[in-house]
Amino acid sequence: MREVPARDRPRERLLDRGTEALSDRELLGLLLGAGLAGQDAVELAGRLIARHGGLHALSRVPAHELAVGLPGVGPAKAARVAAAFELGRRVAVQQAPGLRRISGSADLAAVASPLLRGLRHERAVLVTCDGAGVVLRTSVLTDGASDRTLVPVRDTLARVLALGGTAFGVAHNHPTGRLTPSDADRLATSRLTAGAEAVGLRFLDHVVVTDEGWRRIPPG
Repeated sequence: MREVPARDRPRERLLDRGTEALSDRELLGLLLGAGLAGQDAVELAGRLIARHGGLHALSRVPAHELAVGLPGVGPAKAARVAAAFELGRRVAVQQAPGLRRISGSADLAAVASPLLRGLRHERAVLVTCDGAGVVLRTSVLTDGASDRTLVPVRDTLARVLALGGTAFGVAHNHPTGRLTPSDADRLATSRLTAGAEAVGLRFLDHVVVTDEGWRRIPPG
């Protein structure tokens, strides 16, 4: 990169012409910050993208996996990359048009989906609303392992109350792509329903989301 004229380097081109002027690997190279001996950051970024089968696949990889097996990508760089992809998901949630009011299960799934799709591990998302169903905040509730996510009922209710909400819904993903609710999913719905009733909150629904669709989870 030192041999490249300053005006043609990724950072300078981004500042001069905007992010659209850079390729995927150049943008990722700016996140990485530096390469290693004999390989600049852009080349390292290209290897990282290729290793995981493309940019979309890379966005699904947990930070601790990014830092394994590729020289030049340690914990700090892996954390920066994972953080950038997560920010993108959160921006998508905030910009979702026409989905700031929950009037049914489909709305809940649509609001929560940007934080749930494209992940390789299970995650639960909390959507906190006012009495009219207007979304006050959408936030990550828990991040779990590849095959399970716990929905802590007490913490969920406490967070809704702390945000001044009077209604809430919960959604989580199935990285396997299966929409069929598990027994644990149904039990979580039952516990959320009972817990909300006990503290005077309105429980809107519990849905499972995959990259291809969503399904309501009934109590069980």
